[in-house]
Amino acid sequence: MAKNYYDILGVKRDASDDDIKKAFRRMAKKYHPDANPNDPQAEARFKEVNEANEVLSDPEKRKMYDRFGTVNPQGFGGAGGAPGGYSSYTQNVDMGDLSDLIGSIFGGRGRSAGAGQQRGGFDPFGSMGGATARSSKGQDYEQPVTISLKEAYEGTARHVTIGERSIRVKIPAGATDGTRVRLSGEGEPGINGGKPGDLYLIVQVEPDAQFTRDGDNLTVEVKTDMFTALLGGEVEIPTLARALRLKIPAGTQSGKKFRLGGKGMPSLKQPDKFGDLYARILITVPENLSPEQIELVQKLKSSF
Repeated sequence: MAKNYYDILGVKRDASDDDIKKAFRRMAKKYHPDANPNDPQAEARFKEVNEANEVLSDPEKRKMYDRFGTVNPQGFGGAGGAPGGYSSYTQNVDMGDLSDLIGSIFGGRGRSAGAGQQRGGFDPFGSMGGATARSSKGQDYEQPVTISLKEAYEGTARHVTIGERSIRVKIPAGATDGTRVRLSGEGEPGINGGKPGDLYLIVQVEPDAQFTRDGDNLTVEVKTDMFTALLGGEVEIPTLARALRLKIPAGTQSGKKFRLGGKGMPSLKQPDKFGDLYARILITVPENLSPEQIELVQKLKSSF
């Protein structure tokens, strides 16, 4: 039984290209092997989602699928036990019309039938109307991949399943939202000897609980006790590499930012260059003071 690609993606038959794209991304993320390790059912479902997207995201393939229930012109024979070896999808289709349809889809034009001349059209063995079909590059594919800010800082890798293969793909340090990692030749096969398309991993960096990112610069909030802020001293500054000690002057105000040059994110295009890290001071005050401590604070307040 032919697969219902619309059901696989969870869309209606009149779904727009944008609806199909959104559905594919949602389903691919849900069933991706990285999100479902050692789950053969999820892997099989992921392959079905990829297969459905290959067909429905391509206008020519979708047109053929909607009419015949298949996109393989040479797959009409041998299945279903229909007369002449044709499947149930084609047994009631006029083959002359089918030849014209497939020829228009793949860019060929059938020759007019003349005296002693066979009607031109699609030839399942590789010719269209006696002319050589034009080759074309296969379709590119896109697949979303999510990484942490720490992984974006250090660079990381992901395993991508393509058919029966698992490919380890490096994601460079400095990657940002929307960074495209290209896998040459891993897209759709080319048509009539054309080059295969490419597969692009589209990177999404998860928000970090501690650091805020702005391009290659980072900001981190650092809590400091009121006495260090009043008198000056050292505070510990976290970075994505290792913690650092920073001297702050006496009288530092809450919200004051200190710049640590070169302690931000690596540049995607120039990995040996780094952005800056800004440490924003947040002053904390002690709680549950004893009566003696309250008296001392009041005296200090009076002295000002």
